[in-house]
Amino acid sequence: MKKFNHVGIPTQQTHENETLNAEIGVFTTDFEQSENKIEWLRFLEDSPMPEELKNTAHVAYEVDDLDAELQGKKVLIEPFYANEKLRIAFVMEDEAPIELMQYV
Repeated sequence: MKKFNHVGIPTQQTHENETLNAEIGVFTTDFEQSENKIEWLRFLEDSPMPEELKNTAHVAYEVDDLDAELQGKKVLIEPFYANEKLRIAFVMEDEAPIELMQYV
């Protein structure tokens, strides 16, 4: 089952209350604080993240089984733990990155 979670939008503008994930070179806002579930992403120039994610908005879905959802998909970013309770990965659908999220 997939359930809509948020939309991530790359930006060059600084946003209030953004936090830096230095490991992947991106500032993000908390989509839970957005009325419309928007996560703003401001990438550092040397961020190792894929260009598809740096330049294209993504839609994020919660899934029950992340590994099963990845089967047969073009994986952009392999699964990793965003925090101790959340495992995520990114796949591509045509030209659009899609974030898949599994709360553990």
